[in-house]
Amino acid sequence: MEQAQSQQSASQETQKPEDSGYDAKDIQVLGGLSAVRKRPAMYIGSTDIKGLHHLVYEAVDNSIDEALAGFCTKISVVIHKDGFVTVADNGRGIPVDIHPKFNKPAVEIVMTKLHAGGKFDKKVYKVSGGLHGVGISVANALSKEMIVEVKRNGKVYQQKYQYGKPATELKIIGDAGAKDTGTTVKFMPDNDIFQATEFSFEILSSRLRELAFLNRGILISIEDEATGKRHEFRYDGGIISFVEHLNKNKNPLHKIIYFSKAKNGIQFEYALQYNDGYQENVFSFANTINTYEGGTHLIGFKTALTRVMNNYIEKNNIKGIKLTSEDTREGLTAVISIKVPEPQFEGQTKTKLGNSEIKGLVDSIVNDSLGSYLEENPQIAKSVIYKCVNAAHAREAAQKARELTRRKGALNHGSLPGKLADCSEKDPAKCELFIVEGDSAGGSAKMGRNRQFQAVLPLRGKILNVEKARLNKIFENEEITTMVTAIGTSVGEEFDITKARYRKLVIMTDADVDGSHIRTLLLTFFYRYLHPLVEAGYIYIAQPPLYKVAKGKLTKYVYSDQELENLLKEIGREDANVQRYKGLGEMNPQQLWDTTMDPDNRTILQVTLQDAVEADKMFTLLMGDQVEPRRKFIEMHAKEVINLDV
Repeated sequence: MEQAQSQQSASQETQKPEDSGYDAKDIQVLGGLSAVRKRPAMYIGSTDIKGLHHLVYEAVDNSIDEALAGFCTKISVVIHKDGFVTVADNGRGIPVDIHPKFNKPAVEIVMTKLHAGGKFDKKVYKVSGGLHGVGISVANALSKEMIVEVKRNGKVYQQKYQYGKPATELKIIGDAGAKDTGTTVKFMPDNDIFQATEFSFEILSSRLRELAFLNRGILISIEDEATGKRHEFRYDGGIISFVEHLNKNKNPLHKIIYFSKAKNGIQFEYALQYNDGYQENVFSFANTINTYEGGTHLIGFKTALTRVMNNYIEKNNIKGIKLTSEDTREGLTAVISIKVPEPQFEGQTKTKLGNSEIKGLVDSIVNDSLGSYLEENPQIAKSVIYKCVNAAHAREAAQKARELTRRKGALNHGSLPGKLADCSEKDPAKCELFIVEGDSAGGSAKMGRNRQFQAVLPLRGKILNVEKARLNKIFENEEITTMVTAIGTSVGEEFDITKARYRKLVIMTDADVDGSHIRTLLLTFFYRYLHPLVEAGYIYIAQPPLYKVAKGKLTKYVYSDQELENLLKEIGREDANVQRYKGLGEMNPQQLWDTTMDPDNRTILQVTLQDAVEADKMFTLLMGDQVEPRRKFIEMHAKEVINLDV
C-alpha cells in the first residue's frame, strides 16, 4: 500500500451520518439519452483512448462525490479479463424507490436520463465534481452492457442495461447488512463507438492516485485481472503527501508550506515546496477534477505568488531586481485544490475552471497566508527569495544570449540553419522534420527522403542535458538553438506553437546505447522546454529496422527480436543471412526510405503524455542530479536489458 504521513495528524476514517437524507425525491431530471450515441465526443471529449477512460472517471467521480459528502471511505476499480470494468464504493447507494414524477425507480432515471442526479440540490451534495448530472448515464449510453447493483435498506438491488436502455426491471437479488450500503457499476464499452476498448492500468492508476491525494484518508484500489497488477492508494497527508511524491528524487530547499481556508462555502488549500531544479511543477484541481488547462484558481495563485515575493524583496531592501511570474515558479512544486458549490467548467470534460469570483478569493488567501508565513520564517524566506532572484538573473542572461544568437543568425525565423535540408511544402500540417543523429545518417536521410514534405536536420553529437541547465545555458548550446530555429516556435516566454513549421517532429537515432541516450536527451528537452508540442502530439520516434533477413530471392526487414524469431521459424534458419543494423548510416538512402521514412511502410511511435506526474518523476530520475535513485532503478531493471553495449 502506498501511504504517506503528513505534518498534520492522520485523519480518522469518515463516519457515515445516520440520516443520509438522500431519496428519490432528491433526484431532479433535466433531459434523456438519444444524442449521446450519435455525438459521443460532445459528452466525453473524444472516442479515442482518452474518451474510453473518461467513462471510468465519470463512474469514479460519482463515488468521490459521495466521499466529499462524508458517506464513502472505500472505492475500488477492477479491470476484468472479459472487457468489463467495475467501479464500486461504500457510499449511500443510488436511491431505488419510485420517482414521484416518472413512476420508475430513481436508479433507472439516473442511469438512463441526461441531467438527472442529486447534484442540483445542494442539500444532497454541497460540493461535487459531477455537476452536470450526465456522467454515468453517458457511460451507460456508450456501453454494450451495464449492470448496476445498489446496497440499501438491507437489500441488494440489481438492474441491467444494454446500449443505455433497461434490459431488465430493477430487482432484489439478495440481502445486505443493515449498515451495508454502496453502489457497484460494471460495464463494457461499445466497440462500435470506441477506437479501442482496452483499459490501461497505468492511466487509471494515475487518476486514482490523484484522487487519493486530494481526498485524504479515502482508500482507493485498482486491480487488473489479466496481469495481476494491483495498487492501493491512501494518503492521510492529502496534498502535502502529493507534493512529497512530486519532489521525490529532487533536492527540496525547505519543508512543505501548507494552508487551508474555507470562505463563503468555498474550500481552498495549497501546498508548495521549492527544489534546487529549474522546472515548474504546478497542478491545479477543482472539486477533485484535474484542471489541466488551469483557470481562475490557478491565475489567482500565480498572481498572489508573484506579488508576495516582490513585496518581500521591497520590504527587505533587496535592490535591483523585479521578479516576473516565471521567476517565482522556477523549481516550484505546488498543488492547489479548490472545492466550489457551483463550479463553472469549460465543457463536460472539465479541464478549465471559469468562476470569475474564484480568482480574487484565491489571490487574497495566498497573499495573506504566504506573506505572513515568509515574515514568520525568515530562513525559508531567504532560501526561496534567493532562488527566485537567481532565476531572474538567469532570465536576463537568457535574454542577452537570445539577442546574441539572433545577431549571429540563429533564432531568426528569416534565416534557417544551413545544415537544415528543408522541404518545399509550406503547410505545416503536411510537413515532417526528421531530427537525425550524425552527418552520416543525415546524408542518407537527405538523399532518401521525399523532398516535397520531409525536412532533415542532422545533429552533431549529444545535446545538452537540459534537466541540469537553465535557459541561458540552453541558448549557448549550438545544436539546441539550431533545432529551435528549424522548428520555428522559439522557446521560453517567447514560445508560440502556432509558429511550428512542422506538425511531425520525428526523432531518428541509431538502435544502440548512444542512440537511446540522444533520444532521451531530445525527449527531455521537448518535455521541459517545448512541452505544448508533446501535448499536441507533434513528437514522434522513428522505428528503424533491427535486422535485414535475406534468403534466396526473399529480402525482409524486421523490427524486433520476436519478429526475427517468428520469421526464421517461417522461412527456416538454413542459408538465411541475418544482418544486424547498429546504425542508420549502415543503410543506403533507398533502404532508409523503404524502412523508416516512407509513410506507407514505416512504423513511427507518437509520444503522448498520459501521466504527467510519472513523466516528471522519470525525467528527474534518469536525467537529474541524484545518482543513488538512478543506480537503484538500473539495478532493478538490469535483467530486462536485451542488448547491452559495454
